[in-house]
Amino acid sequence: MKNEFKKGFYFKTYEAPFQSPFEKLFGIFKELITHTSGDFDEAIDWLRELDKEYKLTDENYTIDDFIEDLKKKGYIKDEVKEDGTGGFGITAKTERAIRQQALDQIFGNLKRSGNGNHKTKHAGNGDEHTGEFRGFNFGDGLERISLTESLRNAQINNGVESFMLTENDLVVEETQFKAQMSTVLMIDISHSMILYGEDRITPAKKVAMALAELITTRYPKDTLDILVFGNDAWTIPIKDLPYLQVGPYHTNTVAGLQLAMDILRRKRNTNKQIFMITDGKPSCVRERDGSYYMNSNGLDEYIVDKCYTQAQQARKLHIPITTFMIANDPYLQRFVNHFTEANQGKAFYTGLKGLGEMIFEDYETNRKKRVR
Repeated sequence: MKNEFKKGFYFKTYEAPFQSPFEKLFGIFKELITHTSGDFDEAIDWLRELDKEYKLTDENYTIDDFIEDLKKKGYIKDEVKEDGTGGFGITAKTERAIRQQALDQIFGNLKRSGNGNHKTKHAGNGDEHTGEFRGFNFGDGLERISLTESLRNAQINNGVESFMLTENDLVVEETQFKAQMSTVLMIDISHSMILYGEDRITPAKKVAMALAELITTRYPKDTLDILVFGNDAWTIPIKDLPYLQVGPYHTNTVAGLQLAMDILRRKRNTNKQIFMITDGKPSCVRERDGSYYMNSNGLDEYIVDKCYTQAQQARKLHIPITTFMIANDPYLQRFVNHFTEANQGKAFYTGLKGLGEMIFEDYETNRKKRVR
């Protein structure tokens, strides 16, 4: 009797993928080192507490064995602390691993693809094939000729027995013009980012790390600059993202926007954009004499008007601003609405959950546009 094979689903008990003791602890360690802003000792203290509660290790592999493996594998190095005592610090290899983990967590549903840039709806010279063909024209590069389609035309037009390939048989495949994008990501590091019992800075910097890793690996021709703003604004290198901390600052949104536009003015790419992650109201501006005007009690009209002016200036430069507002206060939303209207940009009112997906979706949408 013949065996009959039935199509359908086969269900079985879930089996977690195998992980070595080091791999299991390393995943937790990368998460902890992000929350501690690169403080190795604090991360290990947390890891030991978790081990006590959840029995992460046994007598065959301890936390001390894990630390030794971190050193052997080049994830930590000896360093001298500010107080003169010795200790460990994370290496560039760990920084990259943290960014990769952030990418997997936030953009993990993305399909991998080769290096490239951003598609637009405009056809032109490029390396993104559209699947559409047209006749060969003088000046078309030989590399663009579709050999299969051209040979097919030759057989149809000239017959198989007396094969002949003529210029009239040649076809080329259309390619998609690819735009390049220059992005500035602004991160609010004012004190309110850790107020009210909620850690808002860690998700913000994890999104920044994921976006940085995405762009450098998937869209290497794009540029990403990251700046932070409190009383003032300054740029930080990607490698310093794990160490980013909130300070005792007010929120100088104007300084952040001015610096972002200065950066983008120097970029040659046609497509430029600003992403701003903030949870609070603008409460500070720096005057021409170097002094600071501050008001943390409410939306000060003098400060707010300067924000609107910067939004309008960015609009004149064809730089859209997308604001990700991590707050739900109605009066702050009204400010963001007016700010967005002045720039003709976009705004998302979101909590911390889903922030990364929103930023990626907007990034993918904006990079398909050509701003003229």
